[in-house]
Amino acid sequence: MTIEELGTPVVLLVNPGFLRDAESASSNKGMPVIRTLPLNVACESTVKKDIDAGTSEAMPGIVEALTKPLSDHERAPKWSTEQPPRIAFKGSYEDVNRYFYRSGWTDGLPIVPPIEEAVKEMMTGTDLPAGHVVAEVIPRHGKATIEKIAINAVMAGALPTHLPVIIAAVEALADQKTRFDTFEVSTGSWAPFFAINGPIRDQIHINYGSGALSPGDIANAAIGRAIGLIVRNIGGARKGVEDMGVIGNPAKYSLVIGEDEENSPWDPLHVERGFKREDNTLTVFFPNSYMQAVPKGTDAAGIAKAMLDMNPWSMSCFIVIPSHAEILASEGWTKKSLKEYLVKGLENPMEAYLKSQGEEPESEDILAQPPAAADPESLMILVAGGPGAWTGLLRSVGGIENDFVTVKIKLPKNWDKLVKKYGNIVPNYARY
Repeated sequence: MTIEELGTPVVLLVNPGFLRDAESASSNKGMPVIRTLPLNVACESTVKKDIDAGTSEAMPGIVEALTKPLSDHERAPKWSTEQPPRIAFKGSYEDVNRYFYRSGWTDGLPIVPPIEEAVKEMMTGTDLPAGHVVAEVIPRHGKATIEKIAINAVMAGALPTHLPVIIAAVEALADQKTRFDTFEVSTGSWAPFFAINGPIRDQIHINYGSGALSPGDIANAAIGRAIGLIVRNIGGARKGVEDMGVIGNPAKYSLVIGEDEENSPWDPLHVERGFKREDNTLTVFFPNSYMQAVPKGTDAAGIAKAMLDMNPWSMSCFIVIPSHAEILASEGWTKKSLKEYLVKGLENPMEAYLKSQGEEPESEDILAQPPAAADPESLMILVAGGPGAWTGLLRSVGGIENDFVTVKIKLPKNWDKLVKKYGNIVPNYARY
């Protein structure tokens, strides 16, 4: 696009599966008619004969695209300036859901219709005005106003007490250090992971005990789901158009957890990151894989060795159950010493593969660099989970530099009233 703006014709060679993505990106950046040409070479191919064949096949099209005169539409593309109606649809619950789904506004699950009254009630969860812009959301830079955030929160089934957390999440994603601009739409299928700290955990019933990452808790489920809808509906990240995750990631439905601060022998995550214990915070990073393991030994050495064997490459978060944290702390392990132990001697899996093939990694290849986990600060240790012996690990595998980002959750003046109004919405399982 920059070359075109300088007056030189350009044709963009694109893998056929990425044509719509390219059109969306160029349109979003102000040049909707940049010429694109499918290049029939497998993504990230390293087979020279296939690359040569695909390039040769594309040459006639390249010549034509570079020399064919511009059409009237290409010279002066017309932008739609129509304002969408405030009322999108009227009908039954089933009608609304089918209309929203066909319009591409859902995540595939039924939504709560965002009627005016419900959106207005949702916005009691903040003191900010409806038109306040919290952030621009990639990839299409939609303006995330409080009202638009509230609409998606209603659709996700969230409560007004969840809105401060959802707003904080949007603020956090706007921080460039998260690399949200890459991770949310990348082929690697990363998903945002949100860790909640502070008194708000219990006030809105964030699960940090047994099954903390499982379905069954409205706060964990609806907060994460609301962010997914915001990214889709405000940011414009459509599956297979802008979000090019090759396999996808079920964690994009929701990946929210609290920390069991009361049963942790160490400072909680937000205190470790410079906040006060009484502060309410949200911490985010983007993993794309999740695993669990059981230590072979339940002493501190056995637990630590099992964590090391899980290979926390790149940005990683260990979920350590309270009983294991107590054992580690009782034998002198701090978060700092545990992180230092975990990164010591780690080997980059890409580097190991190249060496096994008799090749030396190239220094300029980002995937061949030492893992980001060589820095203890690229590891997060979160105490959560129930009784048992499992350790969880969320990893951001892919070699792209990013960071953990923590923001403070801002509560409205009517917070105590909201907590009283919605605080009794909890599951009560029958006893047998």
